Amino acid sequence: MNRLHESFQVLKQLGKLIAVGKSSGNLEKIADLVDSFLDTPQMNACITRFRKLPGGSEMMDERYPPLQPDLESLAQYPAGSLGHEYAALIRRLNYDPEFFRPRLIDTEGRWLTQRIATTHDIHHLISGFSTEREGENGVLAITASQIGFPAYVCLNQAVQTGNFRFKLESYPAISKAINHGVTIGFTSQAFCTARWEEQWGWSIEQWRHHLHIQYPADQCSYGLHPSV
Repeated sequence: MNRLHESFQVLKQLGKLIAVGKSSGNLEKIADLVDSFLDTPQMNACITRFRKLPGGSEMMDERYPPLQPDLESLAQYPAGSLGHEYAALIRRLNYDPEFFRPRLIDTEGRWLTQRIATTHDIHHLISGFSTEREGENGVLAITASQIGFPAYVCLNQAVQTGNFRFKLESYPAISKAINHGVTIGFTSQAFCTARWEEQWGWSIEQWRHHLHIQYPADQCSYGLHPSV
């Protein structure tokens, strides 16, 4: 990639990042930012890191299917299981289980992007981060730290800089949540290579044990079940 093309690409991505901020995190604007990193050096570096993870290359080469949740079936799993809790979370928040942008999975970058996009809310349950603002940044920090997923790196860098510069009163909570996510990222096994669909019946605690998650965020102020 020549320097001029790279400069245009950076400007384009900056515009999309600004659009995310102006829209207060609109999902379409976030998807635009995510897609702007396809076929870039940053995504190529992310793919390289993913392939180096245990099971990463096999998962990518077989094009393990992006998540396609059936909430009716998942709700039949026992309370406390990943399947049941995922269905309950999506219904409680009145989310569209297929909120993610449809993408082809014909390239490594598109496949990885779609796999991460479709399993995003599972990461909330497993890590314990809420779906509110700080919790979202915390959960993004996990994948950002584990494989350097480009859009998540940019979003968290932008929110930290923006809050530190313009909303200083919000900075401590945002910073703490992101640091918590980075800690989970560096002390646990990779979330992005987990084959969640093969063990819907496992409890959240079983999954945390399997991934060696030592510091879940459930009871933090930015967690799914804050203690205060």
